[in-house]
Amino acid sequence: METLENQGVDRIFCVPGESYLDVLDALRDSAIQTVVARQEGGAAMMAEADAKLTGRPGVVFVTRGPGAANASSGVHVAQQDSTPLVLFAGQVARAARGRDAFQEVDFAAFYGGMAKSVEEADDADRLPGVVAQAFRTALSDRPGPAVVSLPEDMLGEPCAAPPGGRVAVSDEPLDDELVREFDARLEDSQRPLVVVGGSLWRAPDTARLANYAETAGVPVACVFRRQQLFDHEHPHYVGDIGIGVNPELRRAVEETDLLVLLGTRFSEIPSQSYALPLAHTPVVHVHPDASELQRVHQAELAIQARPGTFLAASAARGKRSEYVHALHAGYLEWSRLPHPSPGSMTMGKVMATLRDLRDPHLIVTNGAGNYSGWVHRFHRFRWFGTQVAPTSGSMGYGLPAAIAAKLRHPEGTVVCFAGDGCFQMTGQEIATAVQYDARVIVLVVDNGMYGTIRMHQERSFPGRVHATSLTNPDFAALARAYGGYGERVERDADFPAAFARAREARVPAVLHLLVDPEAITPAETLASLRHLP
Repeated sequence: METLENQGVDRIFCVPGESYLDVLDALRDSAIQTVVARQEGGAAMMAEADAKLTGRPGVVFVTRGPGAANASSGVHVAQQDSTPLVLFAGQVARAARGRDAFQEVDFAAFYGGMAKSVEEADDADRLPGVVAQAFRTALSDRPGPAVVSLPEDMLGEPCAAPPGGRVAVSDEPLDDELVREFDARLEDSQRPLVVVGGSLWRAPDTARLANYAETAGVPVACVFRRQQLFDHEHPHYVGDIGIGVNPELRRAVEETDLLVLLGTRFSEIPSQSYALPLAHTPVVHVHPDASELQRVHQAELAIQARPGTFLAASAARGKRSEYVHALHAGYLEWSRLPHPSPGSMTMGKVMATLRDLRDPHLIVTNGAGNYSGWVHRFHRFRWFGTQVAPTSGSMGYGLPAAIAAKLRHPEGTVVCFAGDGCFQMTGQEIATAVQYDARVIVLVVDNGMYGTIRMHQERSFPGRVHATSLTNPDFAALARAYGGYGERVERDADFPAAFARAREARVPAVLHLLVDPEAITPAETLASLRHLP
């Protein structure tokens, strides 16, 4: 606990277990807040979301066997999203290892394909060093999850080693010659496009990016679920490159004479299943992890650097007002409201209501589902730290993430979007929100089916729908049963007042939105999805 306190940890997420009772006892006397989730997957997602907001590793404790297996969903999110996370998992006693003891799991084999490292602290005196190394691994190069196994008998032994100090990861030296070469290329470019993403951004970096876009005269696009990196009302913002990309923006990616990938790996979703960039497109890739350069896409210029460090070093200047203005205008038209949709309760009305709040610090979370396409396309993200969503596409993420965000920013408004299928993956965490007074607002978009899968199913196997229909509970009544506020909304006209009541509630709130099954995603977005597998 002292080592964790030295790392700056002020909150951990867990589901208690008998394999780490000594840790729970130490937590009782620690200044670190303990948040008890209802399932280990929810706990791990809360920790991962907290890390997205702080930039420091999220911390989660789970028990051996089933607990560790449940937590793997959150570990996978951290791996795919490049989020620093440290998972502590209780383990069977050392003498019982290898005997298929009660709830024994080989953590190295189980987590080896997801975690950056899996280490067992088999000696109490090694524990501070193991913990510090886990933090270092989670933060270094491309961030990600580190797992520490804690044999239950080891935790009861005395530790003579001093607690570890705070881990800080320094930048690699920047190659100034490469930066000068980049500046020359950018200044000669007529149609450059900067695409930003990744996890190694903080608020000052995004402010620097906005200034850089103006002085260098470049348009900026964000990759899938990294839209918080650039103010959508800034005249140099041109949209997000994700699922259902604006056709005009895709054309800009195809026609650019210099594609700058800044901080992002430009993986499957933004690259439109690796169809972009085109073979002839000149690419500059800036990423802090040398092993990621030239791995996914070939680049004419590969620069190892964190985004903020690179932006501070580049001195490129330019002015391409007409080109930038046209791309920004295309984004504004693509995201224009109102947007037609079938049914009496529409996502277009929901998005318009949120936009009317004019709250630049509104935090939006979501999991996976067709409903999220409305968020990506129509919500105007204005500020860093206002989007917490899984680039891994994990269902069930939105509610745990919203709880973590509300605990981190208790005075702010946190809105979670969840589909009916998505919500039921982790919906029991409403109890966690009630217990810790995390007054989130959950919008459950109920179309009575697993909408994304149904969409792909009907495209691939027309007329052969199977295993995608859902019989759902009354989600508003469920929220009230947990001690929260719940309300059912069936008409556009009723939503603004219902949302206002949810904001004024002194408890976590769930609005159960009954939407038309034919309105699962904007029509133009659906058309662009046909190009994806």
